[in-house]
Amino acid sequence: MRLGVLDVGSNTVHLLVVDAHRGGHPMPMSSTKATLRLSENMDGEGRITVQGAERLIATVAEFASIAETSRCVELMPFATSALREATNSDEVLARVRAETGVDLQVLTGVDEARLTFLAVRRWYGWSPGRILNLDIGGGSLEMTNGGDEEPDVALSLQLGAGRLTREWLREDPPGKRRVSVLRDWLDAELVTPTKQLLEAGKPDLAVGTSKTFRSLARLTGAAPSSAGLRVRRTLTSSGLRQLIAFISRMTAADRAELEGVSSDRSQQLVAGALVAEASMRALSLDTLEICPWALREGLILRKLDTDMNGGPRAKALPGAVVDASGKPVPGGGLSGPIETVSS
Repeated sequence: MRLGVLDVGSNTVHLLVVDAHRGGHPMPMSSTKATLRLSENMDGEGRITVQGAERLIATVAEFASIAETSRCVELMPFATSALREATNSDEVLARVRAETGVDLQVLTGVDEARLTFLAVRRWYGWSPGRILNLDIGGGSLEMTNGGDEEPDVALSLQLGAGRLTREWLREDPPGKRRVSVLRDWLDAELVTPTKQLLEAGKPDLAVGTSKTFRSLARLTGAAPSSAGLRVRRTLTSSGLRQLIAFISRMTAADRAELEGVSSDRSQQLVAGALVAEASMRALSLDTLEICPWALREGLILRKLDTDMNGGPRAKALPGAVVDASGKPVPGGGLSGPIETVSS
């Protein structure tokens, strides 16, 4: 069964097309991204601007068309912190639904954390024991700790890399004093949540997910993405400290020239590194394993689990063929080649 996962985040829109089979790992077929910066298209009252809404609608319509052309029989569209926090979220979602036919589901921060934890657990299996996971997004930081597929503790904090860049690091490059003040502030903000996280039990494995952690690991010596998903990648606290001293003196344009850093991520790289550093320091972690699976894979896995147990299915794409029970027939009614775009 070919699925399309449409992820509307604070900075980007990402369509992941996978072949998903029950009992097996979802196999990526194509990945398409577009920079949206939805969180930057908000007015002083926290409303998504008209321009921001228009860009969102156009992008969702384009990506839904790509999913159909890629012969997806189901589309799983979701949105995270930017739409979750916008004061006119319901209005914008209604426009997206009316003008594109795509019904974006807004995830709570805790649901983001839980689904990401599921993906991490499935990636590493049961042998690692208790897992602690950190995930840095544009608008929020998710933290989980658990010994099963459902975490014992799942937290979502408004400490995303994009948010902190806008609120704390507006200068380019950021001033040394501003970086120092943000460090101290993060330490204070993380005292209570990290205590709560560790009360669930000492982790046997500490993991980092998200593009931010992957970029930080790459910049501190981890293997490039071309080496494959199965290559072990780690991020150390000592390497991270050295990296922050280096990148905090660079402009965003200069950071975009670094290997593994995209132009749309370069602006928030320093803030993301500071959140990673503060989280590791608060949790007394010297090393994080970098997991290639995260929220999107968690959604796919949860859907496959739900289908196997007779739960509700995701909405079929327009034009898909359905059987007598209303379930989409894989490949039915859709045609066209897969459009593969490098992520």
